[in-house]
Amino acid sequence: MTDEMADRLEISTAEQFKALGHPLRHRLLFALGQEAATISQLATSLGTAKGNVAHHLGVLRDAGMVRVVETRQVRGGTEQYYRRAAKLFDFTGEGERANSAIALQAAAAELQSSTGRPMLNLRNIRLTEAQAEELQDRLSSIVHDLADAGRGEARYGVVVSVYRPQQPEPTPPN
Repeated sequence: MTDEMADRLEISTAEQFKALGHPLRHRLLFALGQEAATISQLATSLGTAKGNVAHHLGVLRDAGMVRVVETRQVRGGTEQYYRRAAKLFDFTGEGERANSAIALQAAAAELQSSTGRPMLNLRNIRLTEAQAEELQDRLSSIVHDLADAGRGEARYGVVVSVYRPQQPEPTPPN
């Protein structure tokens, strides 16, 4: 199977962000991040109908985010194996913020259906701009530098975010 992925793919066009407009499409990208899979395999692992998976994979394929890496003849039919187009997606442009919210919905669905005891920390803390940038760089480095343990090992999801909540409007003095 020639399922090599590019290292990075820039996501910046309206078509690409529109393709990411549904949480199931993010979940499909999560599932295809480690190995190629068929529509049936994806439907089973994500607990949804094959037709639903096929539709959403088509949208992702049209946007250049997944591709068919192998085709096999099985019982008179053709089985296609899909794979992500890249290991990492770099989100830039106007759709970046909206995409983050949808990606978090997908991560929440993954977390809800997870096995074992997931770890989740949510904390608000006061930081300088320099501290926030250093934290982003360190966390990004930790996640991106992890080496994949290989096909025989369990798949884990990692969600990392550093964000600045919207500040409330100051209350005018009475």
